[in-house]
Amino acid sequence: MNINDLKEIGGRLFNDISASRYAPGRQSSLGVGAAGDKTFPVDRLAEEIIVAGLKALKEPLTIVSEEMGVMELRGGGPMVLIDPVDGSKNAVAGIPFYCTSIAVADGHTLGDVRLSYIINLSNGEEFWAEAGSGAFLKDRRIHTQEDDTFSLIAYEARFPGKDIPAIIPLLAQSRKTRCLGATALDLAYLASGAASVFVTSSLSRSFDFAGGWLLVKEAGGITTNSAGEPIEHITLDLKKSSSLLAACNPAVHRKALKLLAKGQARV
Repeated sequence: MNINDLKEIGGRLFNDISASRYAPGRQSSLGVGAAGDKTFPVDRLAEEIIVAGLKALKEPLTIVSEEMGVMELRGGGPMVLIDPVDGSKNAVAGIPFYCTSIAVADGHTLGDVRLSYIINLSNGEEFWAEAGSGAFLKDRRIHTQEDDTFSLIAYEARFPGKDIPAIIPLLAQSRKTRCLGATALDLAYLASGAASVFVTSSLSRSFDFAGGWLLVKEAGGITTNSAGEPIEHITLDLKKSSSLLAACNPAVHRKALKLLAKGQARV
C-alpha cells in the first residue's frame, strides 16, 4: 500500500460524503460504534467506502476502525487505523471542519506508523506523510512554525468543565485560541504551520491521532502527552490511551509544558 492508494480512496470519500452530508435522515445516530462513540450515517458511509477501497487492493491488512472495530483481510497484515469521520458532529451540524484519517503501521505501536493520510472532507485538502520522507499538503512540502511564539493554540475539550480550567494558563498566553472539533485535522494544520500548539487533557484513542502524529513529526514538530511523556509506545487499538500536547518545535513545547503544569496545580 502506498500514498496513491490512499489518495484514490480519499477522492471517493470527498465526492460521496460531500454529496450526502445534508441528505434527509442523515442527522440521526445509528447507535454506538466499536470505540464507544455515537455512529452517524456519515460515519458508516465513510467506513464502507474506505473498507471497500482497502479490499480492492487485495493485500493482507489488519483494519482497526472506530465504527466496526477490527477486521483482518487475507489473514491480516500491516495495521491500518481508520477514523472514518473525525469531527462527525461537525459534519451532521453543517460545520465545515471534519476529516478522514488513515494511518498505516508495520507494527503494533504508534512509533511503527509509516504512512498517514488525512483529507479535509469539507474542501478536499489532502495532508500526507511518509516516515523519513517529510509531510505534505497536496504535493507541497510543509513545515511547522519555526519561532517560539504562541500564535494560535488549538484545543479539544471533551469535558469542558474539567478540561478547560487545566489549560487556561496556556490559552491565556496565546494570541488566538480555537476549539475546532476534529483532532486529526487540528494536528494536520499544526503540521502545516497554521497553529503553534494543539492540546487536549482528555484521553484520546490511537486512531484519533496516529495520522496526525506522523504528520507533525515529519513536519518538524513534537507530540507527547500533556505531561510531556513520549507516546510512541502506545498500542494501536480502540482504547482511550493518552492526552495530547503537540507543538510546532521543542522550544514551544517546553514553554507549553510549564504553563500546563500551572494549570494542573490549580485543578
